[in-house]
Amino acid sequence: MSPIFEFLFGQYSGYATIDIVLELIGILFGLLSVWYAKKNTVWVYPTGMISTAIFVYLLLKWALLGDMIINAYYFVMSVYGWYYWSKKEDEVIVHPITSTSKKEVKTAVLLFVASIFFVFWVYQAFDKWRDWTAYVDTLTTAIFFVGMGLMARRKIEHWFFWIVGDIISIPLYFFKGFTLTSFQYIIFTLIAIYGYRSWKKILDKSSPLSLG
Repeated sequence: MSPIFEFLFGQYSGYATIDIVLELIGILFGLLSVWYAKKNTVWVYPTGMISTAIFVYLLLKWALLGDMIINAYYFVMSVYGWYYWSKKEDEVIVHPITSTSKKEVKTAVLLFVASIFFVFWVYQAFDKWRDWTAYVDTLTTAIFFVGMGLMARRKIEHWFFWIVGDIISIPLYFFKGFTLTSFQYIIFTLIAIYGYRSWKKILDKSSPLSLG
């Protein structure tokens, strides 16, 4: 085994085969979900739900509580987002892509702060403040909470939260020993950048814009 391969994937030598297979399946459906989000299609949600359900199980098993909470929240919000995105009247989408209103910005700030306190409490309750990753995990959880909430309501600004959270998650997951998931976040970042550009083109073509 080459030193590079050992450096990147050596941690998997102690993992059960079923866990590695599940991680790969979760990554595959996660990538599909982000791709469908870029395409602005409701398929983002069923594919995302499969991925998040798998990762809730794996992250609980690996005792990564912050990450598990994120994925459990994703699953719940995916149910809401699926309904919200699918709603039509006379075959016309009721909730198209829009920009975030001032009221929604305030709500996003409150959600971010509440998420920080909630994850802090979880780590405190389960005595998980073992290294610096717990603090970064708290930050990324709050970022992704807001991003998912905005995406569920088809707000273009959600891409900014995905991009920032994905970039932070690349070294975070690598340090935690999940190289495959770290690579996933590299791809997530690239798709999120193109996703924002794609949504921006759609938003620019639509008029008048509703700030809902």
